[in-house]
Amino acid sequence: MNLSDFPKLYCPFLRQTFEVDREDWKQHGARLGLREPKAYLVVNRLNPGYEWVLEDPDTIAVEKLNGTNVTIFTEKGRLAAVQNRKNVVDPLQVMKGKTFIIEGIFQSIGKGYVLEDGEQTGEVIGPKLQGNPYKLTVHEWYPFAKAVKDLAYRSFHEHERTFDNWSAWFKGHLASRYFTKRASKLGLEEKVMAEGVVFYNLKRRERGETWMAKLRRDMFDWYYTGAVKILDYDKQGRETAEDQEKFD
Repeated sequence: MNLSDFPKLYCPFLRQTFEVDREDWKQHGARLGLREPKAYLVVNRLNPGYEWVLEDPDTIAVEKLNGTNVTIFTEKGRLAAVQNRKNVVDPLQVMKGKTFIIEGIFQSIGKGYVLEDGEQTGEVIGPKLQGNPYKLTVHEWYPFAKAVKDLAYRSFHEHERTFDNWSAWFKGHLASRYFTKRASKLGLEEKVMAEGVVFYNLKRRERGETWMAKLRRDMFDWYYTGAVKILDYDKQGRETAEDQEKFD
């Protein structure tokens, strides 16, 4: 069974490719996720068609979990299909398969996150994914429908939606809501920054319009300050239509 691949999400601001100092990249590129001496950064220009992210009061901002995208299909309480993006995962392949994905799903079944019937998409997070920023001891599959309800930032509606405001918010204040909830239960005082946010507008979805967008911390130039030098960065930017398809 082939499940729906989760749609590619675009940024509400235009993005542009900037050259990075090659020597800096050799030392720090791997740690920063730069596969080549280039950084794909947001500029202070609205991406056409995404005005709703800044202007529509029904838009919300939800924490973007840092793991891997997994869609599941259940039928009468039976796990019938699992897909990691476009890659089909065999839940019975226990010797050499991606067992951490199945572990995450079954952990979430135990928590009541999985519906008895239907297709659901979510993020598997945990020890083997993205450096385990949430300090989990086992993997977990977190459905996006639950994230919309439980990981939305209430403070998003308290400030003017501008490039500079969001840059400051992401740089110093975008704490992971998922980890904050977990830390509270464990009595931990440390803070973990979120990877970014996904913008949702459920009323636009009902009308069949574009209703999701994303913005990550590593899309801003300050994310690389002190590690690599960004060459000729200009927040105003230039036309970037050809750049939009280069990076996820």
